[in-house]
Amino acid sequence: MVDLSVNLNGLILKNPVTTASGTYGYANEYDDFISVKNLGAIVTKAISIKPRLGNQGDRIFETSSGMINRIGLENVGIEEFIDKKLPILKEKNINYIMNLAGSTYEDYIEAAKIAQSANIPAIEVNVSCPNVKQGCLEFGTNPESLGKLTSKIREAYNGFLIIKLTPNVADIESLALAAEYNGANAISAINTLKGLGIKIEILPNGNIKKTSVQGGLSGRCIKPVALSMVKRIASAVKIPVIGIGGIANVNDVLEFLSVGAEAVQIGTENFTNPTITEDIINGLYDILQKLKLNNIDELKRKLREWATLKNF
Repeated sequence: MVDLSVNLNGLILKNPVTTASGTYGYANEYDDFISVKNLGAIVTKAISIKPRLGNQGDRIFETSSGMINRIGLENVGIEEFIDKKLPILKEKNINYIMNLAGSTYEDYIEAAKIAQSANIPAIEVNVSCPNVKQGCLEFGTNPESLGKLTSKIREAYNGFLIIKLTPNVADIESLALAAEYNGANAISAINTLKGLGIKIEILPNGNIKKTSVQGGLSGRCIKPVALSMVKRIASAVKIPVIGIGGIANVNDVLEFLSVGAEAVQIGTENFTNPTITEDIINGLYDILQKLKLNNIDELKRKLREWATLKNF
């Protein structure tokens, strides 16, 4: 039997396939399609101190090979998450990572303290959402601010700490290093790219109708950017990197593993293929068997040896 488990700096996952925040609900919403407990982990919707209604107006815009969203981190708030969603995760034995969002230092720290009290084993700090008016991206584009925030969260929370980075910067290495230096256990990257979707319609009466949504671009179209960013981050830090962005099949996962990702998150593809995570896990299993490899670490080494030989 081949072993797909991964050790992310102390966080043990059944396999390297996890889900991206905002694409998989809070708990077992996808159980109608697959057995969610078989995933490496799910990353919850972003959780804030207080419930958020999200943005008004159009919030989703389909693009070529992707989508733009401006949901605005709509969520039930941390109290309801702990009271109503966390029991489901525990009862169903689903491995999870709580995504955490805030508007101020105080928001993040208070939420981190609550996560500590609730014995939440892992949190992913969202400092990279581009479609909220305050918070997140304000911390995620400045190394000094990110380092300070990471340090304060680390003081309040002693579980596994992931910092989720934005691609909307010129020097992502300095942000990753700031997170690592101040106590992060892992980096996840990338969040969405800033994008604008516009649709022009010529109506029968001769008028022009314009629809537009400005927000975060995700999906297959951002994979080349994500691969580049993951490679750069993995070359800069010693902590594990979780790759995110445009993954739609098992070959995409191999590409992320080859550039240094230790695990991956599947996001937008869940909306069009709700069994994609299970498909990828089965695909990885088949590849290990075909290559006569015992575990996922051997596969990573083989992929990275190829990359080195090709001066990748």
